[in-house]
Amino acid sequence: MDTVIPGLYASAPEALPFARSLEVRAFLLRRDAGNLLVYSAPPAAGEAAAVEQLGGVTRQYLNHWHEAAFGGAEQVAAALGAPVFSHADDRDRVAETVAVGGTFAEGAVLDGDFELIPTPGHTPGATAYLWDSGSRRVLFTGDSVYLEDGEWVGAVLESSDRAAYVESLELLRELDFDVLLPWAATAGRPFHAVTSRADAGRRLGEIVARVRRGENR
Repeated sequence: MDTVIPGLYASAPEALPFARSLEVRAFLLRRDAGNLLVYSAPPAAGEAAAVEQLGGVTRQYLNHWHEAAFGGAEQVAAALGAPVFSHADDRDRVAETVAVGGTFAEGAVLDGDFELIPTPGHTPGATAYLWDSGSRRVLFTGDSVYLEDGEWVGAVLESSDRAAYVESLELLRELDFDVLLPWAATAGRPFHAVTSRADAGRRLGEIVARVRRGENR
């Protein structure tokens, strides 16, 4: 696994089956309170062993149910043996693919450093996660905000709730973070973005404006 920042490791990229120009990854958070895996991506050869060398995984957190359907969540669960957690509103769709070990319905902070932030819109149970690594504040946005050729964009689907999406983006604008780490990014381009509060606010504001105008990105 590749090191993103100290204590944060990325799995090998895997092309999305329905959008081959995009690659997805899962991320291991190495923590004294127990390692976490955020997102899901089909494990490459040797990755399960690498995860074990880093201390294994106590829980896997999905941003939204598409990761279970298209991100190899069943393979990841079989390889790592960690329980899968999702928002309650996406639970049934996740359970179509992989056993659900636990759900949540409200925002919460785990062990003082990992925050669960429901951000409905892209899917009903879409949830962002904010991790304080000690040196960086990393925001995991799933597909609610992802990187297309290096630019921050949204993903409003026919099934998405546009009004809820705007509210969630406005919530994200208020957060203090300095690394954006989505599930998907254009193949061969950066899969994370180092930012500042002002820069993030501007970029998220631009997405809000587009979505309000009826655009989908």
